[in-house]
Amino acid sequence: MPNECGTMETTNNTGAGARSLEGLHGTVEVPPATAGFWRHLRAFAGPAFLVSVGYMDPGNWATDLKAGALYRYELLWVVALSSFMAVILQIISARLGIVTGKDLAQACRDYYPGWTRWPNWLFCELAIAACDLAEVLGSAVALNLLFHIPLLWAVAITAFDVLLLLTLQGLGMRFIEAIIVVLVGTIGACYYIEIFVLPQTQPDFAEMGRALLSPGLRNDETMIVLAIGIIGATVMPHNLYLHSALVQSRQARTDEHWIRRANRFNTIDTVAALSVAFLVNAAILVLAAIVFHGQSSVEIPGQEPVPLNDDTDWIQVAYLTLAPLLGTALASTLFAVALLASGQSSTITGTLAGQVVMEGFMYWRVRPWVRRLMTRLIAIVPAIFIIASRGERSVTDLIVLSQVVLAMQLPFAMFPLLHFTSSRKWMGTHALGWFLLIAGWTSCLLITALDIYGLPRAFDDAWKVIVGPTSP
Repeated sequence: MPNECGTMETTNNTGAGARSLEGLHGTVEVPPATAGFWRHLRAFAGPAFLVSVGYMDPGNWATDLKAGALYRYELLWVVALSSFMAVILQIISARLGIVTGKDLAQACRDYYPGWTRWPNWLFCELAIAACDLAEVLGSAVALNLLFHIPLLWAVAITAFDVLLLLTLQGLGMRFIEAIIVVLVGTIGACYYIEIFVLPQTQPDFAEMGRALLSPGLRNDETMIVLAIGIIGATVMPHNLYLHSALVQSRQARTDEHWIRRANRFNTIDTVAALSVAFLVNAAILVLAAIVFHGQSSVEIPGQEPVPLNDDTDWIQVAYLTLAPLLGTALASTLFAVALLASGQSSTITGTLAGQVVMEGFMYWRVRPWVRRLMTRLIAIVPAIFIIASRGERSVTDLIVLSQVVLAMQLPFAMFPLLHFTSSRKWMGTHALGWFLLIAGWTSCLLITALDIYGLPRAFDDAWKVIVGPTSP
């Protein structure tokens, strides 16, 4: 029922009729079974592109830039592996929503003991706020680089993008999907120009191919930790909740033929969208490999040389040095525009994910602008506090902190997802086949093992961010 402010309502505890993203649920028409392949593909395509922006958000940029700068193309296979695991997990997430008619949060609420709702919801909210922190910083850094707005003010300005989402949700699901496709296209176009059009950046495709086909890790702790970081920054827990809800924006039917058709076209949508995300992440790594690899420091006009090491603020350095290193101001501008598009597109999907977990776990309905403001304030407050106290060079530290939180939450999303979709009890004849079953559980166990392996160092890094640098 609505409360006194009219901003929140709860449904009864039976779950009957409870739907996440109520205003978008079942709003996209699906053609009849007799329609052709392309009509079906157009109807079902879209949800995976909303999800894909989480795989190329600003949190990925620092790890990809650092990997290319320090190890050239050697970690390109890790980007490919993490993207493959992301494809598998997102296909499984979409399948849960299509077959059961529930998103992952609703399934956890309905199929697990009642006492698990609150901790699950709170962990999800923490992960979404952490992801939003990276998006805040990405958008703020882009505003700072493009318009020279002080970073502290740029962070504050990002609070007002709540108005953007409020407008978009009123225009419907297809319009939101179109906006995201445009933003993803902007990111892709910027990197295409950076790598294939600018004459100073011609990648060595033979070397890239060897790096992809002969994976391996040196006995180098930094390289191992960075590989774990790439995987941790690629697979996002909130996307597993979001995708299972977004596929329900299509007008659903319960017959077997429709479910199989929906699964098939959503698989195509997922492979296509996350392939674009892989190409963007690979492009970031390749650009850093071409421009920065083999250098111990870079010159920034009017400033002291900046060393390239573990403490480098890679996003800032890339923007400030691409223009002089490549001989054209367009390089830095394209980089900043792509970063802004990345932050804004991730902002939209992060808010939708927040609505899904709140409505799914807790039966709460919150107006979109209230939901957006809640998430954004949780992200902005620590960002403003740390930047104000330590200066603009703390951006990388904050991104590190956000990735630690996301890595901790990821197993709590993956294991329930695989549990539900592996079982005929909940999925019937649509339970995972042998390929998705093996690939899904292998991905889940590998990511969890890597998270556990990297957790001591991650906690150490996070603690340094919280308490600040110690005096020598």
